[in-house]
Amino acid sequence: MENKKVWFVTGASKGLGLTLVKKLLSRGYHVAATSRNINHLSNAVGEFENFLPISVDLMNESSVESAISLTISKFGSLDVVVNNAGYGMVGALEELSDQESRENFDVNVFGSLNVIRKALPQMRRQQSGHIFNISSIGGFSGNFPGFGIYCATKFAVAGFTESLAAEVKSLGIKATVVEPGYFRTEFLSSGSFAIPKNPIDAYKEVRESQIAHQEQINNNQPGDPAKAADVMIAAAESE
Repeated sequence: MENKKVWFVTGASKGLGLTLVKKLLSRGYHVAATSRNINHLSNAVGEFENFLPISVDLMNESSVESAISLTISKFGSLDVVVNNAGYGMVGALEELSDQESRENFDVNVFGSLNVIRKALPQMRRQQSGHIFNISSIGGFSGNFPGFGIYCATKFAVAGFTESLAAEVKSLGIKATVVEPGYFRTEFLSSGSFAIPKNPIDAYKEVRESQIAHQEQINNNQPGDPAKAADVMIAAAESE
């Protein structure tokens, strides 16, 4: 079955992004997906005629613009954008440097904003489109010691998505914030988190609490990324 809708998914080489891309391709959608490592992405997904893997630097507006242009050039339109790229930043607020904090905001917040800015002109021309921004349970509750900056980025995503939805509604475009809980993905593994370069001994209990929380939850997450992917696809098709 071929489905003509064109999806653009960031952060697609693992976790929810990879699960979503595989489901979309199996259902015949056209999919452009991004990763910092295009070989990793291509190997994880495989080869499909309706699949366009793209290496992109979300911090670079020209790189993002090129990725959007490649997608439209190959598939002819841009119907659904999923801003999924991001990473966890752990550490007490005092421990994290200005650079460490800003880098987390750069990827989790400003990278998504770059994609939105470059995708909207095409969606405005079409007078249609749907943007999904992936936030987190940490986007509506910050009661997680050691996750303050990460939660702040996800609160930001939730906030600007609500404003975006109101701004583009009259243009025929939808914006949805997705705030998942714990999924059975690699997110809680050490490779998905950045840690402070200069930890402070006074926050030893915070660090122990944060590590214990990760170890308790990891591999026992109740959430199924496949179900989340199904919900997003259903939402995009409900228009």
